[in-house]
Amino acid sequence: MTAETIDHTTLSRLVEAGAVRGAHVVGQAGGWAVTVKYGMAERSLAAQRSRQVRLFKRMETLVSYLKAVGISHFDVDAADYTPEGGKDHSRPDRAEALRRVHEAAAHDKWFRQQVGEAIREADDPSTVWVSNDDANKGWAKKRAALAARIAAGDKA
Repeated sequence: MTAETIDHTTLSRLVEAGAVRGAHVVGQAGGWAVTVKYGMAERSLAAQRSRQVRLFKRMETLVSYLKAVGISHFDVDAADYTPEGGKDHSRPDRAEALRRVHEAAAHDKWFRQQVGEAIREADDPSTVWVSNDDANKGWAKKRAALAARIAAGDKA
């Protein structure tokens, strides 16, 4: 038998309308579920995507959620609560993907700063421009000096 559920949006609207008579937090294997009483109905809070009863692994998360919705008084039944036994939601592949996303975002930020700095420098009227030929000649001199140092055995 599937429990009748209520989604977050409906719960928020019922709280705003003052129709919620109470909330009951029930401990289960792996976490905490919420049952909301309104009118003559009693419904469990549903997870956003699965529409199954939402299970909070941590009481602190549940309390924060309820307070944010506008429910600050509720009763708790911890008789059947056990921290183990719920669904395993760990996704190690997602952690790696998220790490790559953060690295890409950091690189993008750095790159945009570098481009912005280059554009500001190029637009500055006091910028001294060096021709490509002059730059190549300068680097050729530096390479020749380095090659001479290497040939002389200077490792510094």
